[in-house]
Amino acid sequence: MGAIALLETPVFIYICDLMTFSEFTVKGQVVTDKSSALSWLLSHSRRHIWSVIGLIIPSFANAALAAWVPILIGAAFDVFVRSQPKPNYEHLLWVTTMVVITQIGRAVGILMRNISAEIIGQRMERDTREELYVSLIGKSMTFHDMYAVGDVMARATNDVREINLMFNPGLNLVVGSASFLIMPALFAFYIHVELTIVPLAFLVLYVIALWQYLAELRPISERVRRTFGDLNAHLVEVIDGVETVKGAAQEEAETKRFLERARDYRDAFVNQGFVEARFLPLLLMGLANAFGFWHAVTLFRSGVISFGNVVAFMGLLSLFGFPVFTSLFSYSQVALGLAGARRILELITGETKLDENIEGHDSTVKGYVSFENVSFGYTSEGNVLKNISFSASPGQTIALVGQTGSGKSTLVKLINRIYDVQNGSVIVDGIDVRDWNLSSLRKQISIIEQDLFLFSRTIGENIAFGFPGANQVQIETAARAAQAHDFIMDFQNGYKTTIGERGAKLSGGQRQRLALARAFLTNPSILILDDSTSAIDSATEDQIQSAIREASKGRTTFLITHRLSQIRWADLIVVLKQGEVTDVGDHDYLMENSLAYKRIFSHYIGEQDLPERGN
Repeated sequence: MGAIALLETPVFIYICDLMTFSEFTVKGQVVTDKSSALSWLLSHSRRHIWSVIGLIIPSFANAALAAWVPILIGAAFDVFVRSQPKPNYEHLLWVTTMVVITQIGRAVGILMRNISAEIIGQRMERDTREELYVSLIGKSMTFHDMYAVGDVMARATNDVREINLMFNPGLNLVVGSASFLIMPALFAFYIHVELTIVPLAFLVLYVIALWQYLAELRPISERVRRTFGDLNAHLVEVIDGVETVKGAAQEEAETKRFLERARDYRDAFVNQGFVEARFLPLLLMGLANAFGFWHAVTLFRSGVISFGNVVAFMGLLSLFGFPVFTSLFSYSQVALGLAGARRILELITGETKLDENIEGHDSTVKGYVSFENVSFGYTSEGNVLKNISFSASPGQTIALVGQTGSGKSTLVKLINRIYDVQNGSVIVDGIDVRDWNLSSLRKQISIIEQDLFLFSRTIGENIAFGFPGANQVQIETAARAAQAHDFIMDFQNGYKTTIGERGAKLSGGQRQRLALARAFLTNPSILILDDSTSAIDSATEDQIQSAIREASKGRTTFLITHRLSQIRWADLIVVLKQGEVTDVGDHDYLMENSLAYKRIFSHYIGEQDLPERGN
């Protein structure tokens, strides 16, 4: 009943229904106490209460049996001393048998303890990894912009692994050593009450020294984990941009930067070694043995205890060797695990302003989009967009034009709430996007960016990413519409070809056509094309433009491009300058009334063959 009551505590309720995360819901997740790293770990470990019991009870049983052995050996010495010249061999046989039985019992207990600790460690790693993954993909882009990918990966892999090692062998040895600290005093009391003085004094001084040791170790452990994250972040960044590094012949400079971070990581570990070298319990154990032996011999000479009691007491004091020597490793491992837990919890509890709004508006999007005095900034230092206002009717094509950095890409990311506005409102079908069910809203909006992302999966799986239930006919239809079918069939495995990380096996134009096919397959109500044809040759572009115009029929399309042949056929053109709307209208109107648009337009005249509007 105690275990059941523990699992029913408010901080640890298993939810069989739905649990809301920031941007989506997941079934069967566990509510954990995130008030501190220790509370969070405890709330996770309570799920495995029987394994915890299986760790603690065998640990104390093992220590009790280990403490019984010196008592038995002391009794054997007394048999020899008192029964000379003919020892009581029957009693010696009994002592020997009991020693063997205790060792067998210890072996079983240690096996149970190790199995329980391994189960806890592996399950904690699994549960922590799941909670962190679910949390990360539920965070807003504002949150993800704050962290380097490499540092997040270090936390999701190495720090999570440290939590496993914290439980086994870390806490496994801590619990085992704690039980060995208690037994000498308990069994010394059985011999003589005065003999408990030295074990109890050692226990008190050990706790004080350990407290000081852990307090000194905590910031160093956090530095070790932080420097490893910095090292991993640099590595991921350089490997991801290795083409740029090689193109600029900066291999030597980047290697130097990497070695600097590796040196920081090494220095943190060396600093930890200095702290461990000053571990006082080693000195305390030596003093305990010396004073304990003196005390026991004094009592023996006074006739208070027997010679066998002296032997038994010294055997009990030797049990302190296990907690003292294992503490050097086990408590360092626990400190690293707690530091890792704090870094993981920082990600899980990191503030994200987006909310799934599961009870929000859920219906088919018609395509009316309105920006009403919208302002947005990635940081509090300043706004990227300032007082943006314009409207788009269902089925219209809206082109956003402006110089680089004018806020075009940022603006369209407010429609599907990749980011949320600071001021004003983005309205879809008369309803603020923040009042929509987030999942419903995003499923009806497709964004194709210039810096698009393809997964290391088959071509067919990449096209069907937003529509997992699509059959082969639907996938091929979307690919044909995006002018991608022919080059796909040139691969030996066709749609089953694995394209590698980020589509490394494809050209830029091929990647963009697959992204277009992905968007066409989802049949969105709102289509956003962010310079999506920049890596496509002119011949293919003409074909894709026809496909885009066909796909744009009946849906609202936002177009960001420098290709004026696409801008001209837009129903509405919005001119942006430094985050503000300067002019709104169609091509003919803006050519007559917008100086900013004419300047942008004239820059490309003569560089492109501009067909008549509507062709």
